[in-house]
Amino acid sequence: MKVSRHLGHFRLDRLMLMALILLGLLIAGRAWLAENPQHDPWAPLNLDDPPGWATQRKLAALRSDPVECRAVLERSNVAFKALPAAGEGECHRTDRTVLVDAPFAPTPPDATCAVGAALELWLRDVQAAAELNFQSRVARIDHFGTYNCRRLYGRDTGPWSEHATGNAIDVAAFALEDGRRVSVVGDWSGTGPKAVFLRQIRDRACSVFGTVLSPDYNAAHADHLHFDQEARGFGGVCR
Repeated sequence: MKVSRHLGHFRLDRLMLMALILLGLLIAGRAWLAENPQHDPWAPLNLDDPPGWATQRKLAALRSDPVECRAVLERSNVAFKALPAAGEGECHRTDRTVLVDAPFAPTPPDATCAVGAALELWLRDVQAAAELNFQSRVARIDHFGTYNCRRLYGRDTGPWSEHATGNAIDVAAFALEDGRRVSVVGDWSGTGPKAVFLRQIRDRACSVFGTVLSPDYNAAHADHLHFDQEARGFGGVCR
């Protein structure tokens, strides 16, 4: 009986010890997440935080919630302007957001807020890649636009393009502060720093956009990088 009683106390003590260890790990984990909100799936997204485990999931959630998306831009001190709804039918656009200070030309892109939030993060990677490869920053990014009321590849039937609702942007070239120019059509196939730069920023875009298409995808993208925020149940597309 004494042996059985001692064994019972031992099992209880061991269970209590395990419970205390788990509680300590839980408290430590919550404290660590509080200090690293980029890894916390429940923490509000702030674009000023470094990218983390939860960043891509939080960005994806903004695709269907422009109100929350604009709250994220405000929280992150990103200057933007919300435009009134426009368009009709399949091309009706209720979410039109412009990043005021982004270095795009010929005009600031008028896109969905989810595209704008991803662009804000991607621009930081663009500048870092430019400084790494060219020791210069990007002064201007040329784009082919965000909105085009059309179906995919200009067909008369079939799925509508993400451009039909401004949920995409096509980026063509980059002008550096030192005067050099990097273009997708002219530099993608090279082997020097311009080609390396273009591939680096393509790869980085894959972590913030739902779809990234480059000249490696097909001839229709030979002169630009296509980014969009189409929600894909099986994950993003990066080509």
